[in-house]
Amino acid sequence: MPAAARVPGPVRAVLGCLPGLAAVLALALCASGVERAATAGPRQAAADRYTAPRPTVVPRSVWLGGEAREQPPPRYDDEVLAVFVHHTDTPNGYDCADVPAILRGVYSGQTGGRDWDDIGYNFVVDRCGTIYEGRAGGIDRAVTGAHTQGFNHRTTGIAALGTFTAGVPVPDALTDAIAALAAWKLGGAGTDPRGKVRLVSSNGLSRYAAGATATLPAVAGHDEGYQTSCPGEALSARLPDIRNTAARLQGRPG
Repeated sequence: MPAAARVPGPVRAVLGCLPGLAAVLALALCASGVERAATAGPRQAAADRYTAPRPTVVPRSVWLGGEAREQPPPRYDDEVLAVFVHHTDTPNGYDCADVPAILRGVYSGQTGGRDWDDIGYNFVVDRCGTIYEGRAGGIDRAVTGAHTQGFNHRTTGIAALGTFTAGVPVPDALTDAIAALAAWKLGGAGTDPRGKVRLVSSNGLSRYAAGATATLPAVAGHDEGYQTSCPGEALSARLPDIRNTAARLQGRPG
């Protein structure tokens, strides 16, 4: 029996009291359980150790109200391994009190003009640092988004409300909120926001052929998975800061 599947002494004592066939069956079940625990242990330990608190998120019912279109049930993944950062490519000079109305406009454009089943982003963050729930399905769940062609599975899409091309100031409140959200979402899978993850492309319209495995940053810009200028040069330049802040919020050593 491999070392990882060795049965503890107290368990051996119990097995010795069982009839022959029952002992064999119990031994097999015990060894299997020990092997599964040994396989899952390190990753689960990382997830348990490096977690971050859930930030405050404004639910979609607050900003969307009764304007939601009829749509199919949400789809889910088993976990969130990575975050893709976007910008909404909308005007920057907004009053944060007007964000719910702006989000309704984004929602209308994506579900109406583009005929999507829902807003594509899982979350939207405004320049004041307020986080809004985007796509339906549950803030705490691994909802499959529609934000990065080929890499919507096992990822979360976080959009910065505004346009962040070269030279545009990026508010610290916005990047801090993105970092807090990334730290929380990635913590469940034990993912280091400063690290890399392996994702399988589901669509050849991405930068990778369908079925290809890509190694991408755990906190990536939209352009790292798809041919686009999103999330803008200015916001892309802040991604290292976002990764480091998220890692710190997870309690990881520097």
